[in-house]
Amino acid sequence: MIEKDFIPGPSGDLPDAGTFSWKAPSNIALVKYWGKLAGQIPTNPSVSFTLDTSATRTTLICEKTMDPGEFPHFSIYLDGAPAPHFSEKIRTFFERILPYQPFLSEYAFEIRTENTFPHSSGIASSASGMAALSLCLMDLELKIYPDMSTEFFHHKASFLARLGSGSAARSIKGGVVQWGEHDAVPGSSNLYGISYPFEVHPVFESFQDTILLVDKGKKEVSSTVGHALMQGHPFAKSRFDQARKHIDQLRPVFREGDLNAFMALVESEALSLHAMMMSSNPYFILMKPGTLEIIERIWEYRRRTGHAVCFTLDAGANVHLLYPGENKETIQAFLKEELVSFCQDGHYLLDRVGPGASRL
Repeated sequence: MIEKDFIPGPSGDLPDAGTFSWKAPSNIALVKYWGKLAGQIPTNPSVSFTLDTSATRTTLICEKTMDPGEFPHFSIYLDGAPAPHFSEKIRTFFERILPYQPFLSEYAFEIRTENTFPHSSGIASSASGMAALSLCLMDLELKIYPDMSTEFFHHKASFLARLGSGSAARSIKGGVVQWGEHDAVPGSSNLYGISYPFEVHPVFESFQDTILLVDKGKKEVSSTVGHALMQGHPFAKSRFDQARKHIDQLRPVFREGDLNAFMALVESEALSLHAMMMSSNPYFILMKPGTLEIIERIWEYRRRTGHAVCFTLDAGANVHLLYPGENKETIQAFLKEELVSFCQDGHYLLDRVGPGASRL
């Protein structure tokens, strides 16, 4: 599909009002993307696990306005309180999606949203938030175009979400998701995320993700700024080639359930991401001392016990502890004994691979 496929044809009568609610999960990238082109196009493809309990719940209340203009009216609330600091981000989002949902200018919107995890702390809150909002908007579009197929609904929801936050493209479908074109992955697209089209061993279906909250505060450098610094980065091409190579290597890993190869690849991806940050101009570091302490202890525990447990990092200080569901009790005992002390206020989130977004 191409961009023009998402431009709707003539519509019939628009509904006077509506209320739509969706829950969309966060996701954690295994193969990272860092750097993007105009139009929220990734410079390399990425692959992620969709999470389950780390999610955003959004309710969209819409009503046809008596004074339609070129741009929709909207107000936004986070956890029940007005959130004007998000207005610019939402306005930019509406500006980007209006060509694909021109009927939005006929409405006034009230957006009510809440997260189950700390905002702006490296757990992709913008991904789940934009995915949930996009799904609500697609429910409105479904009212206008009731013959829309389920596949098109999901593709366009991911397409819209991407225009708000790149990684939001991966927060529609469940399990393993790929976003970004790759010659060896059929159906892959820069415009939306797809369910991983190859065999995935059952061991990965029960994978756990315990998010160790080393720092719950707002990141010192936003992901938007970090992506932009990949333009002209001296190691950019090598990094993009590495990501594509890792996607090729993931196929037999997922098929065979090769946990040792999985752990090596995922940890390499996490450290490569932060290496790009530390070697950009200007350079910056998002890891904290506690991040490094946790990584060292994970490596020592794995050497000592042979248990399959590894880490990954998003664009922040928090550590995602990944491990098979069958090892849940053992690994969670380890994290309580050795890792929790490095978390802010001792806080961590227990999560797992989840089924994707759901209508509420």
